[in-house]
Amino acid sequence: MTKRTRGTDEGARLLRRNAIRIGACAALAAFASACAVDDAPRADFVTAWDDVVPVTNAGPAPPSRLDPVVSIGPKTLTDTGSPEEFGGVTSVALGPNGNVYVADARNREVRVFGLDGSHLRTFGREGEGPGEFGSLYSLAWVGDRLLTLDPGQARIGQWSAEGQWLGQQNTMTGLTGNQRLVRLFPVGPDEAFFFTLVGSDYQRVYLGLNSRGETGDTLTWLQGPSSGPRSFIECRYDGGIAFFDIPFAPQFLQHPGPGGVRYSALSSDYRIFVTRNEGSEVLKVIARSLPAESFTGDEWRAANQEYYDWLDRPDRSGASCDPRTPPRPDRKPFIVDLFVAPDGKLWVEVLRTAGNLWEIFDADGKLLGSVPAPPRRDDVVPAFGPDYLLTIRADSLDLDHIDVWRFAPSSPES
Repeated sequence: MTKRTRGTDEGARLLRRNAIRIGACAALAAFASACAVDDAPRADFVTAWDDVVPVTNAGPAPPSRLDPVVSIGPKTLTDTGSPEEFGGVTSVALGPNGNVYVADARNREVRVFGLDGSHLRTFGREGEGPGEFGSLYSLAWVGDRLLTLDPGQARIGQWSAEGQWLGQQNTMTGLTGNQRLVRLFPVGPDEAFFFTLVGSDYQRVYLGLNSRGETGDTLTWLQGPSSGPRSFIECRYDGGIAFFDIPFAPQFLQHPGPGGVRYSALSSDYRIFVTRNEGSEVLKVIARSLPAESFTGDEWRAANQEYYDWLDRPDRSGASCDPRTPPRPDRKPFIVDLFVAPDGKLWVEVLRTAGNLWEIFDADGKLLGSVPAPPRRDDVVPAFGPDYLLTIRADSLDLDHIDVWRFAPSSPES
C-alpha cells in the first residue's frame, strides 16, 4: 500500500483539492488505477458560457454585519471535563429547532447546545451497534432528521432531534481522507449530498439523499480545467508520497447545489458558475468585481517555508518533487472556498490582504453583504443555517470552540 503523508505528521499539508487521491484511493489501494488524477470529467465549461449574461456585482457591498450569538467552549481551565470541553470537533450543524449539534470525533458522540450556550443532551458512543460510532466525520440536517457520517463503519446514521436512533444507510467501505471532502453537504431543507465511490470502476460522485433515506441527484466529481498552472507539488520518497499546495496558485472549487446543480469556480477568477449535466449546461454566472492583490517576496518565502523545511530533512534527500521549485503566481487568488447553504444562499470566503471576507449572495446571485471573516480552523468546514454561520476555532490551548454568528443584511428601509 502506498504510504500516505499527512501534514500534522510529516510537516506536509494534505493537498485540499486533490485529497481524494491520497484519501479514498490510498484506502482502496487495490483499485488505485481508478484514482488517476485525470480520470474525472474536466470542467472546461468555464470557457463556454457566451449565451449567459452574468449576474455582475460591482462596487461596494450593501451594508451588513455578522452579529455574535454564542461561543460554546471552555471559558477557563476549571471547565475541564465539562460538556463544553471537546476532544476534537469535526463538524457542527444548526438544527431546525435552533439548537447546535456538535460532532466530537474523539469522544464518538454528538453534543447538543442551545443558542444560549446551555448543554441540552449528549448521544452516541463508541462501538459498532445501532447508535454507536466507529468514526464521526460529519453532521447534516435533512428534514426532521440529523444525519451522521461514520466512514469507519461505512454508514450514514439517522437520528431524531432528541438523539433517538432511527436507522442507517450503508455507504462505501474504506472511504477515508480529507474531511473537507469526505463529508455531508447539506444544500436544502430536505436535501444533502455525500462524497462516495460507485460502480466497479469506483467513480467519484456526490450522491444525494433526503430524510426518507432515498438517494436523489448524482453529480460526478469534476477534476477541473485541463489547462492552467499547477496548484500542487507532488513528492515521492522511499515508497511514500506527499503533497503540498503551491501558495496562491489557482484552485478548482466545487460544491453540490439543490436540484442537481453544481456551483464551481476557479479561485483566481471571481466568477461562480451554476451548472447542470456535469458542467455542460451553464445556468448562471455570478460575477464580482474586486481589485487584484499582489504579494511580497517575504510572503512568498513564508508561504513556502513548510515545503522547504520538509525537503531539507536528512531523510528527504532523495525525494523527487514535481515541480521541484514552486512556480510563483503573479497575484493572489480571490476565492478561498465556497459553500451553498440549505436556505439557498451562496457563501464565498474571499482572500484579502487586510483580512478575509465572507460575501453572501442570494439564490439569484445578488450580493447581500460582505463581512469580515471570523477566525476559524481551516481544516473543518463551517456550517450554515438561515442567516447563521457556525465556525470552529481553536484557542491558545488548542481547545475547540464553536462560534455562532447571525448575518444581518441591510433592510430596504435602512
